Amino acid sequence: MALYALLSSLTDEGRKTVKANPGRVREVNHEVEDMGAKVVSQYAALGAFDFLTIIDAPDNLTVADISMQLGSRGTIQIQTIPLLEVDDFLAKVGA
Repeated sequence: MALYALLSSLTDEGRKTVKANPGRVREVNHEVEDMGAKVVSQYAALGAFDFLTIIDAPDNLTVADISMQLGSRGTIQIQTIPLLEVDDFLAKVGA
């Protein structure tokens, strides 16, 4: 399994949805788990992104599918960043 950061920005429709039903955020987390990943942690954010979600997923294809499925609803835009454990990175670069 690998870690990914999903930086999410709500669209106008997404903001309306969360305002009307704040619990929808947690419902989406359960959907992500049904798609084969595990939500490790999630934060509401201020600035360019509305949420930062760390997920554990088996591979890039699973994360691409999650991003496509969620983004196709028109309520959210997602930027995905693969994450590396610092110890693994340092071992690879010879530290």
